[in-house]
Amino acid sequence: MKRINKAGAVTLMSILLTVALAMTGCQFSGAKSPEATQNEQAKGEGASNTAPASDNSEEQSGEAIKEGSVEKEGNVVLKELAFVYNEHTIAISDTANEEQMEQMLGKPDNLKSHTYTADDGTNMDTLIGFTEKVYTYPGLEIKTISIPEGKQDSIFHIEITDPKYATVRNIKAGDSLDTLKNAYPEGKLLGDGAPDEEDDFRYEPSNYVDVMSFHIKDAKVESIQIYSLLD
Repeated sequence: MKRINKAGAVTLMSILLTVALAMTGCQFSGAKSPEATQNEQAKGEGASNTAPASDNSEEQSGEAIKEGSVEKEGNVVLKELAFVYNEHTIAISDTANEEQMEQMLGKPDNLKSHTYTADDGTNMDTLIGFTEKVYTYPGLEIKTISIPEGKQDSIFHIEITDPKYATVRNIKAGDSLDTLKNAYPEGKLLGDGAPDEEDDFRYEPSNYVDVMSFHIKDAKVESIQIYSLLD
C-alpha cells in the first residue's frame, strides 16, 4: 500500500512539474496577457494619432506664414496705367501736389489752376468746387484734380509725346506698332486701320474707367494718353 502511495506521489509531482515548466516557457516566449495586449494597443494608437497632428500643425503654420508674407501694395490695375521717369513711377490716381510734382519732374514750363463753379461756362456741374491743375512740360502734360473736402490733388490725365517718358512696359513715342502689340497683347486697335493710316490702340482694364490709349500714325506710336474718366 505504501509503495502504491509513493508511486502516486511521484506521478503527481511529475505532472505538477510539467505544468510549471510549461507556464514558465510561456512567459519567456513573450506571451502576453489580454490586459497587457490591450494596454499596449491603446498606447500605440495614442502615439500614432499624436505624431501626424504635430506634423500637420507645422505644415499649416508654414503655409500661413508664406501667405501672410505676400505684400500687395497699391492698386495693381492702376499701377499698369503709369509712366516712368528718373526712377519715378507716376500713375493715374496718384496723389501729387505742386511740391511733389517738382521733385519728380522738375519745375513745369507752365502751371494752370481752375476751380469749377456753376457760372464758369464749362457746364461741368458734377465738378463744382473741384480744383483742376494742368502741369505742362516739354512733351508731357499732367492734369490733377482735388475734391473740396479732402484738398488732395490726384492725377487723372497724362499725355505723352516725348520718348523720354516710357510706360511701365517700356513703350514710348516713336515705337513701332508691332512693338506696342507685343508689349500690350491685351490691347486692340479701335478702327482696325491699315499701318499707313491713323488709329488708336487701347489698353483698357476691366473697370472701363481707367484707360491707356496710344495714337498710331504711320505704324508708329505718336502719342500716349493715360486717363481716368471723371463722374
